[in-house]
Amino acid sequence: MKFPTKIPNRKTKTKTSKGGITPSNINDSIEILKLDSVSEGKGNFVTPQVQAFNMQKAAADGLMNLLRDMGKGYLALCSYNCKEAINILSQLPSHHYNTGWVLCQIGRAHFELAEYMQAERLFSEVRRIESYRVEGMEIYSTSLWHLQKEVALSALSKDLTDMDKNSPEAWCVAGNCFSLQREHDIAIKFFQRAIQVDPGFAYAYTLLGHEFVLTEELEKALACFRNAIRVNPRHYNAWYGLGMIYYKQEKFTLAEIYFKKALGINPQSSVLLCHVGVVQHALKKSEHALETLNKAINIDPKNPLCKFHRASILFANEKYKAALQELEELKQIVPKESLVYFLIGKVYKKLGQTHLALMNFSWAMDLDPKGANNQIKEAIDKRYLPDDEEPVPQEDSYPFDSGKCTFDAEESQESSMTDADDTQLHAAESDEVY
Repeated sequence: MKFPTKIPNRKTKTKTSKGGITPSNINDSIEILKLDSVSEGKGNFVTPQVQAFNMQKAAADGLMNLLRDMGKGYLALCSYNCKEAINILSQLPSHHYNTGWVLCQIGRAHFELAEYMQAERLFSEVRRIESYRVEGMEIYSTSLWHLQKEVALSALSKDLTDMDKNSPEAWCVAGNCFSLQREHDIAIKFFQRAIQVDPGFAYAYTLLGHEFVLTEELEKALACFRNAIRVNPRHYNAWYGLGMIYYKQEKFTLAEIYFKKALGINPQSSVLLCHVGVVQHALKKSEHALETLNKAINIDPKNPLCKFHRASILFANEKYKAALQELEELKQIVPKESLVYFLIGKVYKKLGQTHLALMNFSWAMDLDPKGANNQIKEAIDKRYLPDDEEPVPQEDSYPFDSGKCTFDAEESQESSMTDADDTQLHAAESDEVY
């Protein structure tokens, strides 16, 4: 009777001692496992949707950031904050940076800064990436004009005219090509063709106006610049063209008004500031002229035209030592410019150092025997320097051409441009501010 009562107890003890698992515990664990599997299944079903939503949100945010950065860069370029525009657009991702539109905007910014080498390099990259692009090629052609690359400009003209004869850019490129070869009549026809193709293309009016200036048809040039302003009131190049014509006609007050109008649109242009300073000097405002030229040099310290005009005004105001220091700095920028040595010689002559004056006159003669190789373009006003009381040597006794290098005391106070200045204004000055 004792054994049956002990055996069941032994079995239960062994079962509990081995695992401590009872049938009720087994059922509970099975239920827990089922719940875990169900919850895991639900989690796997929700995660792809969440991931897809997060990816779409990230893509939208990236697109908005990209458009915002591109918009900021384009706004800076339209405001002529060219350096800021270059910095913003250069920070774009490489696959967006290496596109035709972005490179064109950066090339245009370099062009506005008169950095034609960088602009030409960027536009050539655009041509390599998108050989079918026409937009912006008129700026590329003007860069090639400045760099005197006739072969590249001719090839660009042929490619664009073969590609699309109904685009104003193609005819502007062709006009620049013939303008570089001094075929001004043919260039005028091509610019007129560009206007016929697109009457709303302001740049074609401006180029045509400067070509008319080259052929001394000033009334037609005025009409072209006014049409450009009618099409685009913020086209500061046309305002500059009007000021340049009035400056040529010695209407200095009107010239100052139009130059300042252009400067209000593009306040970062050292070329416009330089012209305002020259006009102020012609209006007997020498102190204001020096302040304006100082602003221009602060914007572009390596602009030889601004430094030359400042040295000329200092020389005209009998500040010979300051003028000499300015010319020595200018000589480091353009070491082969004959006019710089000529003006240095005049300063030394005023200071009574005849031997140094003769030495600089000799260097000027060696650098440019015929007065036709000026690195400061022909935009430098050669009659706006005061001369000595002695008569100026004639063409046969002095190495400069009499039509290009006439230093007269009375005319210098009026600061009027020479004809040679205007024959190069199409690109030497007007296109420098495009």
